[in-house]
Amino acid sequence: MKNISNLFAICLTIISCCLISSCGNKLNTLSINNPLQPKEANTKKLSIVEKLKENAHLPVKERIALYHQLKANHFESYDFRNETELTLYGYSFLNENNLVDALAVFGLIIAEFPNSANAYDSMGEAYLIAKDSARALQNYEKSLKMNPDNFHAEDVIQGIKYPSIKPLTAQEKFSKVYSKDNYIADLDQLGQKLLAIHPHPLKFISKDQFWKNIESKKSLITENTTYAEFAWHCNAIIASVGCSHTTSSNMQNEYHEFGIVPLEKTFPLQVRLIEGKLFVVNPMNNAEKVKVKDEILSINGVETPKLISDIFPHISAQANSETYRRQKFNTYFALMIPYALGLPNTFDVKLKGNNKAIMLKQPENFATELYDPAVISCPDNLCFEIIDKNTAILTISSFNFYEWDDNRHLVFNAFIDKSIQELHKKKIKNLIIDLRYNGGGSQHPSIYLLQHLVDKSFVYYSKSEFEEKTQAIYGEGFFQPNANRFKGKVYFLIDGNGNSTTGHFMSLVKSLNLGIIIGEELGSNQFCTAGQTLCRLKHTKLVVSIANNVHISSATKLPDDSGIRPDFYVTQNIDEYLKKVDAVKEFTLKLIIK
Repeated sequence: MKNISNLFAICLTIISCCLISSCGNKLNTLSINNPLQPKEANTKKLSIVEKLKENAHLPVKERIALYHQLKANHFESYDFRNETELTLYGYSFLNENNLVDALAVFGLIIAEFPNSANAYDSMGEAYLIAKDSARALQNYEKSLKMNPDNFHAEDVIQGIKYPSIKPLTAQEKFSKVYSKDNYIADLDQLGQKLLAIHPHPLKFISKDQFWKNIESKKSLITENTTYAEFAWHCNAIIASVGCSHTTSSNMQNEYHEFGIVPLEKTFPLQVRLIEGKLFVVNPMNNAEKVKVKDEILSINGVETPKLISDIFPHISAQANSETYRRQKFNTYFALMIPYALGLPNTFDVKLKGNNKAIMLKQPENFATELYDPAVISCPDNLCFEIIDKNTAILTISSFNFYEWDDNRHLVFNAFIDKSIQELHKKKIKNLIIDLRYNGGGSQHPSIYLLQHLVDKSFVYYSKSEFEEKTQAIYGEGFFQPNANRFKGKVYFLIDGNGNSTTGHFMSLVKSLNLGIIIGEELGSNQFCTAGQTLCRLKHTKLVVSIANNVHISSATKLPDDSGIRPDFYVTQNIDEYLKKVDAVKEFTLKLIIK
């Protein structure tokens, strides 16, 4: 298993129920199965890990002895089947470099779950950190024997046995050419893995069309196809299942890091797609050739509408959301445009009002924009601001406040409590909740915020399914309104970036009619197929992240094939963007005045 700090980083970008595994080697980083409500506690088994944490003052041997004592005498009271929870407990020590406790806990897991490949993988990692390569090799080999798809164990074993053989870097793989047969075999493997692991791979595409898509990509493979071109083909197959949590990990990670595409092959202008038109927003080092606000009609002879229609099918989006895809394009245009054009060495653009194509200089820096500068950025993703005597804005840019991450959900709760108290103190009548750029997170903060907005009990999850589920998780069952809830008018600001848990939250806002929704269609909805199983294709070693669990909110009457729709559709025009005008926020403030 990969280093737990990387695991947590991945989880924080996915959703509350982030299940990470390696093609069958399960490590489920799942929210701890806490009781839903005090009145239901007697029906839920208690967390054995929480009991061990309560006794953190004891030496690890005594804590393990306590585990066995409770199992012998109180088996029905505690959940002893949750390997995931114990694994995270072990990694909490490994992350602190407390090898003694980590090794002891991983030893307990192996004893309790002797058929678990992941248990031996974890023990192998602990020994590797302890610089005991012999024991590390022994455990990794056991893990790989149990799960031949555990490519991480395969790589570690290779590194221990043959330290002089170095794996290819992303840059080295970019232009590498594999055989046509290898590419085709990997495409078949990709299709089989998607259908085998994803809980609903054919929800938004028929099985016949799915395999036709794979065959069409096979027809594009030649003896000269590079790894980069192959990965772009794979992205289209992956995106066809309509799941934002199912991606090509190699491609997605390298979009973020710009690690695979050479600088000289990236698109040399900063552009933005607005209402189907592509505008220059920063000419970079081509200022003498193009200017801000120029509209690009074509690139390398391909007209903009055709170019965008070629790019969008390669972007994984929940229910094939166009707004989510547009937001992703506006972040990663510098890489997506070259891929869609076949990774050319040069770019020429045709601008509106100019019949001649303009040859662009190669870039000196990567052109990118992660956030719209008009949208407020908050420390720790939480802001509270009183606009005037009647109106306040609560900005929540993330629900990444996990109970297993040092109980960070308590930070969120304290922020909400303080903000609501201030609303009451100032007698604020109108509350704007800004959820733009919120990519999701834990269900805990989502539920806590809802409890401060509803006036009746509600159910958060209508369905929650994943491997290793042993009892109801937090979110199933009824939740009551908070006695200190806000009773004024609420306005919700959303955009296409809203993903995962944000879809759950906004679906309940919509179905419970909690306020007025303003902005563009959300990038997600009540239906969330999420989590993560990491698989690696045999020949090209391309890593694919496939959703492996289902979490659906109780707003089941909303359509599954679109994001949550606003009551008022508002988005920026090019002038508002360039002037850093927050059109959605300004519209909302005017609506409140009316």
